Amino acid sequence: MRKTALVEYPSSEDEERQVVVEPPRKKRQVQMKLPSLSAHLLPQVPIDNPSLHQGRKRTTPHVDGQFAAYVYVPVQVPKRSRLFRLLCRIFASAKREVPTLHPIGFDLDDIADPENEDLHTKGGAVELHVSLTRPTYLRAHQREEYKRAVQAAARSKQKFSASFATLSELTNDERTRTFLTLEVGGGHDDFKKLAEALTPILRSIRQKEFYDDPRFHVSIAWALLNGGQSPADDLESRLRTDRTSTAPARDPEDAAAASGRASPEAAFPTIPSFPSDLIPRLQEEFGRELNVANVSTFEAEELDVRIGKEVRRWRLLV
Repeated sequence: MRKTALVEYPSSEDEERQVVVEPPRKKRQVQMKLPSLSAHLLPQVPIDNPSLHQGRKRTTPHVDGQFAAYVYVPVQVPKRSRLFRLLCRIFASAKREVPTLHPIGFDLDDIADPENEDLHTKGGAVELHVSLTRPTYLRAHQREEYKRAVQAAARSKQKFSASFATLSELTNDERTRTFLTLEVGGGHDDFKKLAEALTPILRSIRQKEFYDDPRFHVSIAWALLNGGQSPADDLESRLRTDRTSTAPARDPEDAAAASGRASPEAAFPTIPSFPSDLIPRLQEEFGRELNVANVSTFEAEELDVRIGKEVRRWRLLV
């Protein structure tokens, strides 16, 4: 009789011994970080840091592709001239009443001893500006058109003689700074015609025109103003201020010392305006000398425009 082979079936123990094989895991892809750009490849954004500019603040925010511009007639004042020595004396006298006053065009030697003629025998000159426009802001594509307009204005006007007539205090439109200025007397109408020749280009690029009643002048010194208030609004604080010091009655340095930090107000003191009697006193002391013909007369011979850091010059007609 033929024997049948037995068939073996897996037991429960065999099932327990079976190893469950998991599918292979996918390898994680490691993303490499891109290297950082070198500093010289990054766009350079101007930083408004008043501490680098004697407390002056940017009155118009920086916009990429926008260029600040203004048009002016340069006035060359030789350092050997009587006018330059007079300006040094005017500044020295004003600074005794307004210690925070900053000069425009003078150096420390000139101011230290304005009566010493030996200091002014060196060559060179100070360039002062009679502005014919407010600050103007141009896009990149407008620069060439603007320069052509200034050139056309220069070619439409002959050079002329002008003179300074009086001292005055003028402030900028934002009332962040006040200026000690010499106002133009003779030649005022000639300057006005030049300014009016620039009106069409200002209108075409939608910029502010020059003032309706312009007071053409050169600035010889400036000081920071506190908060943009009008002199009338700030009369009470002006009366409380010691004329020999621009620090307010409550000294901000005390609080700064307690916290261990320097106070911006202490570093760059401000004033509400010049003392009310400063300009009349300067005019009484120096006005007669200023009005001498061979002292205050100058020649307007060219028209300049500054766009960003670029300066272009065109001679007026002979």
